[in-house]
Amino acid sequence: MNRNWDAAFAACKSYEEAEVSAALQAAIDAAGGLDWVTPGMRVALKLNLVSAMKPEQAATVHPAVVCALVKLLTARGAHVILGDSPGGLYTAAHLQRVYDVTGMACVFLEIGQEVHIAGDLKAAVQEGVRRGYAAGWLRKSVVRDPFDRVNTGDNTPAMLYFDLVPGEQIKITVAPKGFGSENMSRIQMLKPADGVEGFKKFVVDTVKLAGSNPCPPIVLGVGVGGSFDKVAYLAKKALLRPLDVPNPDPYYADLEKELLTAINELGIGPQGFGGRTTCLGLAIEQMPTHVAGLPVAVNVSCHVTRRASAAL
Repeated sequence: MNRNWDAAFAACKSYEEAEVSAALQAAIDAAGGLDWVTPGMRVALKLNLVSAMKPEQAATVHPAVVCALVKLLTARGAHVILGDSPGGLYTAAHLQRVYDVTGMACVFLEIGQEVHIAGDLKAAVQEGVRRGYAAGWLRKSVVRDPFDRVNTGDNTPAMLYFDLVPGEQIKITVAPKGFGSENMSRIQMLKPADGVEGFKKFVVDTVKLAGSNPCPPIVLGVGVGGSFDKVAYLAKKALLRPLDVPNPDPYYADLEKELLTAINELGIGPQGFGGRTTCLGLAIEQMPTHVAGLPVAVNVSCHVTRRASAAL
């Protein structure tokens, strides 16, 4: 198909669906319309996907514009493909980090013992995640099965963690977790004889092995004690603690400082290009364990480590 293409512009005051559809139609009409689109035609839309930025930053095509254009094309019988054609600095590793940016929703619920819940709390939380990811134009990252890899389409199910506490409130903390950093996390059942030196070596070695993959500077959640499953929870929970709040136990607070210094002396630096700042903060959560064990887990998170809380 050969034709001369024209550029057309149309003002759009907001990203409301009706406003966007009208502006897009006006621009398309000014450029000659879509008569060239025929049933069964494959149409590729280039969206500048390589920039992991919010829609309002105008670095990528706004999702509302994409939806409106896809509707127009599919109404004419076209098969639409969404993608990008990056080059230069945009390596496969860079694109994978962008692809992983939104993350799996991890939801922590501290439920007061005096709270009486009518209805299905788990279902309500999952519905909240479903609505939030749709309303916020967040990328849906969850697949229904580890092997068939079919996307659930709404980022559910979220990972839910429950804790029963004194009081008459429910505190909800949402912490989206990207897997570019999650994939660098490690767990090890050390022997008691490995002691604190073995513990420190495991934490530092985890950062060495991760290198630039988790997009440093990173934030580390470290769990020690408990059981195989509990120590992983402790490490993830540790990521919720603000960077300027040390462990309340002076021994572990000093250990946090020591490990942070040792990690930053590795010289990995921002994005792996070298420097003095590899880790922004490190939090340790500990609990009793079996006499024969020393479970350790390190949950690696990138520099954003997003989280938000609300009490009901």
